[in-house]
Amino acid sequence: MNLAELGFWRIARRSPENVAAVEPDGTTVTAGDLLARVNRITRLLRDLGLTGGDRVALVAANEVAALETVLACHQAGWYLVPVNTALSAAEIAHIIGDCAPGAVVTSARYADTVRAALDQAGVAAERRFATGPADGFRVLAEAATPYSGEWAEDRAPGAFMAYTSGTTGRPKGVLRALAAGDPDDVYAAGSAWQLGMFEVEPFAAGTHLVTSPLSHTAVNGLALASLHLGHRVVLMERFDATGMLRLVERERVTTTHVVPTQMHRLLALDPAVRGSFDVSSMRNLIHGAGPCPPAVKRGVIDWFGPVIYEYYGASEAAGTVISAREWLARPGSVGRAQPGTAVKIMDEHGRELGPGERGRVYLELGPRAFEYRGDPEKTRSSVLDGWVTVGDLGHLDEDGYLFLLGRTAEVIVSGGVNVYPAEVEAALLEHPGIADAGVVGVPDREWGEIVCAVIQPADDARERAAAPGFREEVVAFCRERLAGFKLPRRIEIVAALPRGANGKLRKHLLLPEIDGRPTG
Repeated sequence: MNLAELGFWRIARRSPENVAAVEPDGTTVTAGDLLARVNRITRLLRDLGLTGGDRVALVAANEVAALETVLACHQAGWYLVPVNTALSAAEIAHIIGDCAPGAVVTSARYADTVRAALDQAGVAAERRFATGPADGFRVLAEAATPYSGEWAEDRAPGAFMAYTSGTTGRPKGVLRALAAGDPDDVYAAGSAWQLGMFEVEPFAAGTHLVTSPLSHTAVNGLALASLHLGHRVVLMERFDATGMLRLVERERVTTTHVVPTQMHRLLALDPAVRGSFDVSSMRNLIHGAGPCPPAVKRGVIDWFGPVIYEYYGASEAAGTVISAREWLARPGSVGRAQPGTAVKIMDEHGRELGPGERGRVYLELGPRAFEYRGDPEKTRSSVLDGWVTVGDLGHLDEDGYLFLLGRTAEVIVSGGVNVYPAEVEAALLEHPGIADAGVVGVPDREWGEIVCAVIQPADDARERAAAPGFREEVVAFCRERLAGFKLPRRIEIVAALPRGANGKLRKHLLLPEIDGRPTG
């Protein structure tokens, strides 16, 4: 592999006529056109005063304009802050207020929610851009048109700044120092490392299919890495199992990224429907973002062949990877440490544990340490002598393969998306009819886990809580405060929650309360 041939910007200059991306409606964009758009956006935002280390927030659908914005940031030395499009205005406003972006780009369909968030955060009108016409936003393409699409000067590598949970349950930015050097060289090396662990080869007539929202850092990162390796990127507006198979066949897709919920839905299709599509082009089907039931994984391997690759990691540090053949020999494992990194298990005293001993999973930070923006206490509590934990429990076998056991941080992983109980509990406790609430994840065949709220009604609301319609009322109340994926899918009413003498909720005692009861 010659790294000097890789990197989107140099590939686009060398082969501008090649198709680089395909919109959800089938519109193709050549590498030359994509590069010109990226350069115009770079100059537009520089004209607004953005300099190295500034942030650009992106609240966008799966469309090529989202990739353009990321590539502009990554060649201009800016942090791209991907914001989940399912968040509420208040949740988006928190992230915007915290990262203080020099510009915000959104898709027109999310303009109403984002406008409310930007009004709360006080973002100036000239720094608001939409990918299509929307009240209160400048159309990104129109604003960028007057600027030159020629090669941009003074280029520097940028980076993602993803948001994850802080000590209060509010999202915190994972901030790393920017790399130095030529962006093409930096991203060529990074992409070759990232996709190389899944045995993805550069060029090789590659086509990468995006099935999940680009607002997820792993999804966005794999799409960009594919461009940097000379593959074209095909975008799905939203996941649909039959639609995915149709695109795999039509576009001869070679790589994709899915979450376990999507794998479950693919297997749920009628066998005749599954068999009607040619998926033989698939060489690397990558999955992560949550535990996958072994039966589901075996089913996908039986269907697609030994092309399935799983990873485990976090925004904070690289983790593990495992191929289908390795997994079949060690079912349930999430693999060994990714190339150039390490994983170890430690007890509560920071003592490293041996094979088979259960403890907290720590990932090696490597040369580019991070910090949680604005939360030094969470940084200190999560990092130990160059290693970081996100609260997962597990053990290693004699060959260094990691097996996960659970999450000490109580994060609920539903459909591949993290839900933090503290946020849901805070919304529930705003309801005047709720005296106390606890939130836990309960197993679900399709979603992996669903959000379950255990509620203690206020004294004057006990009769109302026992009546039909109360649960729907609570969900409607939460919908005004939380993104849809955080809403309780199950609500149980109890006389009192199990709290200790110190007032701390004993969440493990909530599970017997809900075991065996029907969904509310």
